[in-house]
Amino acid sequence: MTPTVTDVPERGRFEIDVDGGVVGVAEYQRRPGAIAFVHTEINAAHDGAGLGALLVTAALDTARAQGLAVLPFCPFVRGFIDGHREYLDLVPVERRAKFGLDDG
Repeated sequence: MTPTVTDVPERGRFEIDVDGGVVGVAEYQRRPGAIAFVHTEINAAHDGAGLGALLVTAALDTARAQGLAVLPFCPFVRGFIDGHREYLDLVPVERRAKFGLDDG
């Protein structure tokens, strides 16, 4: 099992594939200079395998590489950022309180 994450802009989502099948998605909406994550889901058969973390890490790394601000409307993405503070800088300072994210 080697998971791969792919950005599929025509579907507005990142997909994580395992053994030739999509097992999870991180849906987004892009705006100029920003990406809003709205929903993340992993197939229940793969719960606990860490695929959600792999998916969101790849999505956030892509946002960083593209210079996009991240708006984590999705609770999973928001929780991931809260637990992995190295991604907090992607959320605009003036929007962090709205998402319950602070610098401390």
